[in-house]
Amino acid sequence: MNEQPPARTGIPLLAKPPIRLAQALRFYSRLPVPRLPFEANPHGMPDFKAIAPAVPVAGMILSGIGALVGAGAVILGLSPGIAAALTLCTIVIITGCFHEDGFADACDGLWGGMTVERRLEIMRDSRVGAYGAAGLALNLLLRFAILAELFRLMGPFAAIAIAPVGGLSRALSLIPTLVLPPARTGGIAAATLMPARSGLFAAIGIGALLFAGSMLLLELPGAIWMAILSVLPALGLAVRLMRHKIGGFTGDLLGATQQLTEIALLLAVAGASAARGPF
Repeated sequence: MNEQPPARTGIPLLAKPPIRLAQALRFYSRLPVPRLPFEANPHGMPDFKAIAPAVPVAGMILSGIGALVGAGAVILGLSPGIAAALTLCTIVIITGCFHEDGFADACDGLWGGMTVERRLEIMRDSRVGAYGAAGLALNLLLRFAILAELFRLMGPFAAIAIAPVGGLSRALSLIPTLVLPPARTGGIAAATLMPARSGLFAAIGIGALLFAGSMLLLELPGAIWMAILSVLPALGLAVRLMRHKIGGFTGDLLGATQQLTEIALLLAVAGASAARGPF
């Protein structure tokens, strides 16, 4: 009797995009994303070589949820400041302070230690020091002020601008993995499969298209050029600090890079919106 060939296993082609998106949402947020069909290990560490193109979409969804809350506040007649606060609170809650925690740890580690080993040790410490507390406070204050200005200038339409910023900034935050090695051999960042060049470029391309499309929809083409001019220095600063201070990247520093690029993008949109005038 002829033996039957073994049945093929794996994820069907059409099931891969929603699975990759679900994995990205679980990694970047606390949302209760259910297990999808054909998922083998929904709660394992994601493979960024596979999910990289889903990262900007997941980021846009997360920022979009917060932006919609803020837009709803504006529609109800609440002030731009309240709308900005609600937007920021929603994003922080659903992401579990994921990137904010990295930003605070990065501030403590990069400026609180005198040697590479001490800086890495400080970043591993769950306690927040003076550098981390001050950095995080300034971070939140600046983001709140920019969001309030966007809601003042654009009303509920600010949600269309805020959502893609969350997507593009998360894609851009992976750039250090392309030019730097992991700073630790045994850290989470070193153990995680980071995106290859093609996957990273795909993530950035998708994020850039979502951002540019939103800016064109809002008739803010100047925001695209302003974003380029603001993001490049932010990324250059992040990579330079990583290389100079610890010789590589960590998960905390990637989170800090996301925060820096998000602030740079929000500033670009606010500047273009101010030049255009109220909607």
